[in-house]
Amino acid sequence: MTSQHYLTYEDILKRIELLNEQYELNDRYFASITDQLLASERSADEIIMDGFQQFLQQVNEEMSNMEQFMDVKASCFMGCAFCCYFPIIITELEAKTMKRIIDHWPAERKQRIMDHLKKWQVNYKEEIEHVTSIDHENDPEFKKKYIASQVPCPMLDTESNMCMAYEIRPIPCRTYVNYADPQVCADNYMPKETISYEFLYDFYMGSLNEVLQEMYEDGEEMFIDYPSDVWNYDYLANWAKQWIAEEQQK
Repeated sequence: MTSQHYLTYEDILKRIELLNEQYELNDRYFASITDQLLASERSADEIIMDGFQQFLQQVNEEMSNMEQFMDVKASCFMGCAFCCYFPIIITELEAKTMKRIIDHWPAERKQRIMDHLKKWQVNYKEEIEHVTSIDHENDPEFKKKYIASQVPCPMLDTESNMCMAYEIRPIPCRTYVNYADPQVCADNYMPKETISYEFLYDFYMGSLNEVLQEMYEDGEEMFIDYPSDVWNYDYLANWAKQWIAEEQQK
């Protein structure tokens, strides 16, 4: 595909403006998933892991609906990993759930991921220490500083440029999209042409929190420390280091 088939920055802005003016997001699908989860007779662990994945998938569905409305298609492609060097910040709730899901994967796949994480920590030890020391709450330049260090996401296989945990990748990885020429991502750490559907985080986390709150009030035993885990944010890189330490203690 040649560059003339891609949307220009001006085209993207016009379609986003149309979306903001005319599109109304309906949260009934998130509510439906919440109701279904709370009516389940499964264990708390199973409900949390399933809910986490269902709500993330619904984020994908909502983005797809908005793209259809705007008549746009992402120019991102398999093996394109420029955004996999961005700082990914998630809650302890999400980090614990991701690790719990990985623990339930086939032993061979889990071991492959853990071996990969150990190599990642060794290969980028100094860089990881540097980027995770950047204050993401108070430093307005933290994204640029993090990206400039070019530390790959803990889950990125840099040989294939593929995510090793794609189906449970956190919401920042899902909501960052490019509709322009992919070359803009190659030429710029933070291209102006890219957009983020980060506002969907409120629907996703609000629904997940509702499920956790009801289970907590019902006295269910959970691997989550509620509500503190919902409000404790950190770099995925730091959570990954914690996963490695936990595995080494087993």
